[in-house]
Amino acid sequence: MDYSGNLFLVGPMGVGKTTIGRTLAARMNLEFFDSDQEIEAATGADIPWIFDVEGERGFRHREVKMINQLSRRKNIVLATGGGAILDEKNRKRLKKRGLVVYLRASLQQQIERTARDRHRPLLQTGNPEQTIKDLIVVREPLYFEVADVVIDTNRRNPKSVSNEIIKQIKTHQHSSSP
Repeated sequence: MDYSGNLFLVGPMGVGKTTIGRTLAARMNLEFFDSDQEIEAATGADIPWIFDVEGERGFRHREVKMINQLSRRKNIVLATGGGAILDEKNRKRLKKRGLVVYLRASLQQQIERTARDRHRPLLQTGNPEQTIKDLIVVREPLYFEVADVVIDTNRRNPKSVSNEIIKQIKTHQHSSSP
């Protein structure tokens, strides 16, 4: 497929941004990046450690810098962290520098996909289900605000979701052509 822009995947944890992003990048012959993995590589520390030492605020500061750096590249698929859209600079940069795809999943699917994951600092609470519900209330309007395309990932494999994204990109390109 001849798509020369950037694709930025946003959405809550557990929707498959990284897995789908890798599949999509391979199918479109684009380079793949995951902002969380890039932050870990740059700092030499994992996300839970950064949260422990610097707090969420410190992590978000690192995230803004990393997304700015990555979103300047060309011909990439970037999977962002679930909270990346909380920062207005991130939202503006993503919107301006590429096509933003909001990957959605039901609350139940998010709970199932994150249940045994100890790598998500915000879910290390007594009630991860309530935390996910609370995050959806705050973040979902922001996901919709930045999204050019919205895709449901419920009970779907990465190849199926990637096919739909590619189809949506083609539709988006045709509708935005002069």
